[in-house]
Amino acid sequence: MVNLGETFDLVNYAHPIGEAFANTQPNSIGGKNVTSLILEVPINCLVSDGRSIIGGWTTASLPQTRVLKGVFKDDKPDLEVGDYRQVSRLGMPLVNELVIGLKDKDRFNASRPADDAQFAKYVTNPTLPAIIEALFGTKAPTLFPRADLVATFLTGIAGLNQPKKATPAEMLPLNTSIAPTACASQNRLGVIAGDNAGFPNGRRPGDDVVDITLRVAMGRLITLGFFGSAGQAPSGGLDFTDGAFVQCTDFDPTFPYIKNPLPGSPNGPNGIPMVPNP
Repeated sequence: MVNLGETFDLVNYAHPIGEAFANTQPNSIGGKNVTSLILEVPINCLVSDGRSIIGGWTTASLPQTRVLKGVFKDDKPDLEVGDYRQVSRLGMPLVNELVIGLKDKDRFNASRPADDAQFAKYVTNPTLPAIIEALFGTKAPTLFPRADLVATFLTGIAGLNQPKKATPAEMLPLNTSIAPTACASQNRLGVIAGDNAGFPNGRRPGDDVVDITLRVAMGRLITLGFFGSAGQAPSGGLDFTDGAFVQCTDFDPTFPYIKNPLPGSPNGPNGIPMVPNP
């Protein structure tokens, strides 16, 4: 769930602060189907040599060249040739959208996590907190470089999901030795609310990653004592939110967790009712 337009439009929220506003804005992707590839894999197939921390990321690629067919019936079909080239990647949510600078977004999308040192400046000296301060007057953190964001987005957090040899790489890390939290006991704010089985230690369907990322960007981990001193995060205790609420009970309690697709119109309870002609 996400208040998509306002999130990507320079976090242009009407009421950005306070749990009272956490469920006041529309979920922009509500009622829409999402294509998903969902796997359930035993933990022992993912870890080895006593190492319990893993990282995951996904990519999308397209052929180098695509020539579209014409408009006449005798035209040749579309032509796609050349090697596949990576055009998009995703690990930690919102990094590409809210952290990486505009001039490097294409380069980031075509790169691999192993080469992410080239983008470190966007994490150590981020612009998002400065934008939030300019919009709402809430002071940005003064800890530089932002060790808290480097840990969140690039290396994992020490004692939580940081491997022994942590190379800066934007992936979604998960400590598989931390037992899952039952749905009824999950906190939608994950680690910053004391639920270490949640984001940014992996990502569960019911984790409110937008609210978590906003609060971490504004210094919540500093306020909680993970990094620096509390005085370096004047707004770290404020509850920034996009207003689109999400929690575990919005999903199914067993694999694959994601709800069944909505039926297409006009069939089924979500379809458009058919009104007979008079």
